[in-house]
Amino acid sequence: MSENKENRQKGKVSSSAAAFFRSKLVRLGLITLKWSVLTGILGALVMSAAVTGYVAALVKDEKVRSREEIMEAMSLNSETGFVYFRDGTVVGQLRTEEDRRVVSYDEIPAYVKDALIATEDADFDEHIGIDFSGLFRAVKQRVFDEEEQTGGSTITQQLARRVFLSLDKTDSRKIKEIFLSLRLERFMTKEDILEAYLNKVPFGNGSTGYNLFGIKAAAKGIFGLELDKLNLAQSAYLAGLPQQPSAFSAFTSKGEFDEEGFLKAKERQRHVLSRMLTVGKITEQQYREALAFDLQGSLAKPSRKAYNTYPYLMLEAERQAAETLILLEHPELTREQLRSPEYADALKDAKEHLLRGGYKVYTTIDKKLYDAMRSIAENPEHFTKDHPEKGMEQVGAVLLDNDTGAILGMIEGRDFYKEQLNHATQMQRQPGSAMKFAAYVPALESGAIQPGDVIDDVPIILKDGGKGVHIPRNWDNKYHGLITVRQALNQSWNIPAIKLFLDTVSIPSTWDFAKRVGITSLTEDDNHAQTGIIGGLEYGVSVEELTNAYATIANKGTFNDAFFISRITDSEDNPIYEHKLNPAPVFSEQTAYLMTDMLRTVVSSGTAKEVNRRFKHGKNIPIVGKTGTTSDNYDLWFVGYSPDVTLGVWIGYDKPSTLRESLRAKRVWAEVMNEVVASKPELFETKAFDKPEGIVQKTVSAVSGDLPSEAVVQAKLTVTDIFNRKYIPTKVDDVLQIARTVTVGGKTYSPQPGTPDDMTKTRPVVSRAEPISELLKRIEEAMRKLPESQRKPIERFRPIDGFGDAPKEVDPRAEDGSNPTAPPKLTLLNTGKGVKVLFSPSPHNDIAGYRVYRSIDGGPFQAVPGKTVLNGEAPAFYDEVPDKRLHGYQVVAVDIAGKTSPPSSPVYTGQPGGISADQADQGNEGGSAGEGGAAPAAPQQLAAEARDLGMKLTWNPNPADQSVKQYNVYFAEQESGPYQLIGSTGEASFEYISVTVKGWYRVTALNDAGESPPSPSVQLK
Repeated sequence: MSENKENRQKGKVSSSAAAFFRSKLVRLGLITLKWSVLTGILGALVMSAAVTGYVAALVKDEKVRSREEIMEAMSLNSETGFVYFRDGTVVGQLRTEEDRRVVSYDEIPAYVKDALIATEDADFDEHIGIDFSGLFRAVKQRVFDEEEQTGGSTITQQLARRVFLSLDKTDSRKIKEIFLSLRLERFMTKEDILEAYLNKVPFGNGSTGYNLFGIKAAAKGIFGLELDKLNLAQSAYLAGLPQQPSAFSAFTSKGEFDEEGFLKAKERQRHVLSRMLTVGKITEQQYREALAFDLQGSLAKPSRKAYNTYPYLMLEAERQAAETLILLEHPELTREQLRSPEYADALKDAKEHLLRGGYKVYTTIDKKLYDAMRSIAENPEHFTKDHPEKGMEQVGAVLLDNDTGAILGMIEGRDFYKEQLNHATQMQRQPGSAMKFAAYVPALESGAIQPGDVIDDVPIILKDGGKGVHIPRNWDNKYHGLITVRQALNQSWNIPAIKLFLDTVSIPSTWDFAKRVGITSLTEDDNHAQTGIIGGLEYGVSVEELTNAYATIANKGTFNDAFFISRITDSEDNPIYEHKLNPAPVFSEQTAYLMTDMLRTVVSSGTAKEVNRRFKHGKNIPIVGKTGTTSDNYDLWFVGYSPDVTLGVWIGYDKPSTLRESLRAKRVWAEVMNEVVASKPELFETKAFDKPEGIVQKTVSAVSGDLPSEAVVQAKLTVTDIFNRKYIPTKVDDVLQIARTVTVGGKTYSPQPGTPDDMTKTRPVVSRAEPISELLKRIEEAMRKLPESQRKPIERFRPIDGFGDAPKEVDPRAEDGSNPTAPPKLTLLNTGKGVKVLFSPSPHNDIAGYRVYRSIDGGPFQAVPGKTVLNGEAPAFYDEVPDKRLHGYQVVAVDIAGKTSPPSSPVYTGQPGGISADQADQGNEGGSAGEGGAAPAAPQQLAAEARDLGMKLTWNPNPADQSVKQYNVYFAEQESGPYQLIGSTGEASFEYISVTVKGWYRVTALNDAGESPPSPSVQLK
């Protein structure tokens, strides 16, 4: 029993131990499991931290963007801008290699949206920005190098990458892209994302060669269609391009068709259509119809970029539009300031903004006129052939609307690909005489001058910092004396203009006026340029400036600043800028008309006659204008206008060099104007320049511009011209005097009281502000300051108008108290129609002159009226005699007191009856012409040409074997005579400066044997 109890006790102990161990094992298992779980969790945490740290390291430079920042970046679209002609037709898109056009979601065709989603992101409408299945699939395909490779990026990821990550290829890009995609999906709708994507992705090159960005630009650039005109085939084609736009481009960067790229794109289109069919966006029939569509035939035709067609015009639009954008923000600045170096960076930024802001720039340029002007510039027949050293002869031209200042057309240069400088608006060159308007107009406005007033074209002495003195010249190297204002402008004489510039108007007032009519390139140094009015400026002027100034005259004295841009709008057609006319009256309509009328005669009879000859429409369209030529023919100008338009033309080389053809600017102006009239005849509706109230006609003295005195009327020295009624002269001329004069030693004096009237010369003389004799003395003194090699003969500076100084001194010679002796020797020369008698002067110093006596057929010798030879003249006279009658001649010397000599021994035209042979031989000493040699033959082919102030004779020179030493020129008011000797010359031409030149002229030739018969007479009407 006890054994059994013990055994039972042992059993109890054994059972308790087993339970104990079991409990311990369970507890240990639980503890082990706990620590295993904790260890796992800890490991997971450690791994998670590592991944988190790695990701954090990858995106440490990518900031978390706010909703506002994201939405702003999505709405910011770089968009292509355009330039337009005056009529709204497109010139081209602003200079960029990109074509960007923004479109809204609602404007995108369903075919395009479906094609894009089916191809690029089938789960676009469901995912949260990341397609995990697509991502894993793409990784698997990449790891196992599977044949089909599908991108793992959603449309949202692609958009994030393009907008924020600049398409970088770093390891961090994908992580950044995922985070950004999640954020985009949080802040944007699916429609917003798709719209942004289709506005920003590239589509390759278009038919013009531009890079296309956005679906709207792609449709236009590849198919020439607006979005709503795309069909399924074209939509699928476009949807396939963003994957590889450079490889799938049907056009090159030059706009040429690229067959290889097109075929790749077409294969890509097949894949897009297949995906659309697979996802149920199109039917089998639509699929087949789209594949059968002639894609190549629907492509836009290749065309040149605007910068190939209108390169000059596009650059000018870009330059001026950028300036305008800055001026809108900074109205206190001027365009001239903007063009200085300190604003270069600001202009660069403005251009960048302009090119990508979708702006529309509307210009004033008329396409027909511009094309017509370019046709002249591009025709080499209008220009000198290119020179191996000087290069291409260039041209700049501007055509302005007189009423508004709008630039209707330009010639910026001849070949953009050889020289990009805009010679019409950017180049500055010396204007030469075309600048003279700046002195003439304010002088007219003040009443200081009128067209019929007189300016003395005589030398002026200017200070010169280098040589000491400078004596300006006219272009013909002559000084013309007393001439009218109209004549001075007509022939573009320099000295009158310089006098107005320096003395009448003054340099500061002249330049102030020039600035008020658009000349903005003047500098501080120009305020000291004594010859600035004829082109001696520091930099010069632009064609636009000078044309603008003349257009002010054409616009009756009202200045409208020339402008090229009429308005600018943004991409939504909201107005940004619109040009406002700001007409500014500068001078009166009367002054404008007077200047216009003087410029009219410049074209009709002055330095611009070539324009009048070549302009085809002169009978219906009145034109006026002014020439300009700089030293050595470096720059040639002509600026002219009709009542409706003003055209300025410059010709020259880019590097100033002598031009071979001095008429080039005038000829090109006429050719351009002919083309302009032919292209736009309706532009020329005004048939005459309006004559304002207050313009009257008046006859005045041609030597002073005052009212004519009796002496002026008797001398026929009057001129009739137009005046502003306010400035009609009231003073009577006191400049012209009819004076008795004698000449001694080449100088003019008043005669002594006892000198007979017939021994003096009654002639018109003038009282100048400074007598010519005193002026020549000053020039002689100035010449001494110059190196000897630069000194000129003093007589070169004497004016050629024929008006001598009014004598201020009396003949200084003293009468010797005795009668003069007779001339010792006479020689008679038969000349055919008459005789010439030469004699030796009396040896006395007080001789006033000689009287001629004539005997006919043996009758008594009688004084011949008008046949007096004055002291200082050649000792000879001419007399016409009938062939069959006997004429004899004697000469008597007369001194300054009126005492006379005995008659000289006579000479006869034949053998006189009743005298001895010895007497006859004595009287005819020297014999007839031909003894010891023959007299010359009469000059032939005499011709007379009227000049603005005087006339010019030309004839054929006598043969060399006739040994002609000089030609004598004779004048008579009637063809029958009497003829008076008016001058001599050693050349076969003679120029005579006088106000009155109407009458008859003839010429004789002289050699040692005598004088020829006179040439046939010619009349100058």
